[in-house]
Amino acid sequence: MPKPPPQWTLIRTDTFRRELRNYLKRHPDRAAVVREVLALLEENPQTPSLRLHPLKGRMKGLHAVRLTYGDRITLILAIRAHEIVLLNIGTHDEVYY
Repeated sequence: MPKPPPQWTLIRTDTFRRELRNYLKRHPDRAAVVREVLALLEENPQTPSLRLHPLKGRMKGLHAVRLTYGDRITLILAIRAHEIVLLNIGTHDEVYY
């Protein structure tokens, strides 16, 4: 049976692309995890394993998902357009500047 088309469109910003390249250079063993998380985001960002949560303070309006125990991806959910704008990837301290 063919896989259904994604429900959400992932938009990779230039910053995200650059940070993703750097992240995968530092952690090549996590490439499969990144692919899996991005696929889950396309299917349903509310998937419990992603632990999608809104951010507070100066990052209010953004969301984050868990990549690994200490690593996150920050993003914007454009719910009306079913778009997810990927902003950054890295450790907790790197993405929560």
